[in-house]
Amino acid sequence: MTVLGKADKRDSWRDLWVRLLLYPGHTLPTAIAPVLIGAGLAVKDGRFAPVPLLLAFVGSWLIHTAGVFTDNFTLLRRHSAIREHPELLDAVEQGRLRLPVLRWCAAGLFIAGMLCGLPLLVGGGWPVVVLGVVGVVSAWGYAGRPLAYAARGLADIVFFVMFAVVAPLGTYYIQAAWHQAQAGPWWAAPVAPPALAWFAGVSVGALVVAVLVIDDIRDRHFDARKGWRTPAVRFGLSFSRAEFVTLALIASLWPPVLWLVLDLGPWVLLAWLLLPETLAVVRAVLRHDTTAELIAYTPRTARLSALHAALLAVGIALSGQAQASGLTNVHGVPRQVQAAGPRHSAQVNAHLRK
Repeated sequence: MTVLGKADKRDSWRDLWVRLLLYPGHTLPTAIAPVLIGAGLAVKDGRFAPVPLLLAFVGSWLIHTAGVFTDNFTLLRRHSAIREHPELLDAVEQGRLRLPVLRWCAAGLFIAGMLCGLPLLVGGGWPVVVLGVVGVVSAWGYAGRPLAYAARGLADIVFFVMFAVVAPLGTYYIQAAWHQAQAGPWWAAPVAPPALAWFAGVSVGALVVAVLVIDDIRDRHFDARKGWRTPAVRFGLSFSRAEFVTLALIASLWPPVLWLVLDLGPWVLLAWLLLPETLAVVRAVLRHDTTAELIAYTPRTARLSALHAALLAVGIALSGQAQASGLTNVHGVPRQVQAAGPRHSAQVNAHLRK
């Protein structure tokens, strides 16, 4: 084989396994987004721990990617007559991709993801086991039997729970447990996460589900032929567009809720720097509905979820630092201004206007 032929073969292999199967533009941002929220919460409470944080991210991404592999395996095996992913079908027909290899790769990714959780058992106890089982079941069950919940139209709900609640909460927990690890039985749970950890990731969960809604819109004709009952298939294009707009609104309005209702400072409004990008994606979804037109907006919205999570996590961490130093109250008002009392309400109003 010539040098040029070897290079072409390497490029073909990379295109198949990296761009089409690993799909890093989609899987990496959505995997890291809830982990960033958990990191911000841990910094706020003085419980940041980089080692378990890294293990959480790598394990989450591996399991998430294993779910993508399982989905592709299921589609290629059961629906080979439907050219939803023509490049993958061509690779199977040409022998460049073998389904048993794809299945074993998915299994390997699941195992590798679970191995990342083993060091966390020492301090995390039985909740680490629960988190791992829930993650594997949700990833496998997207397309794998017996659950196959995506075909039943339940993916939006499952994804929101996983990315808005389970992943941020779990990321916070394993860092806090790392700090408070004690000698004792592995099944003991050493820490109880604060209430905020249950709700801080709502906007991130909304944006990750928005990624799924784009896929449902552009693939609705394929899904109908497969017998999948996604919301776009069951209720139509208008419903899915309304769902997408609602999710974008939730993501945009959640930072002020964190500030004004859940006792964080105004730093969480850093996430509003991405409002123009959110609006641009919303406009695209309202204008386009074909695969060719929307294909680029899946990774773009995934990146939006990660950037939103990063800014929100920074805001959460800075809010905690400001409160811990005693410089502000929970709403970001300087304590010396607050302590001045009603007579200085004009000063308070002037600060808030700033």
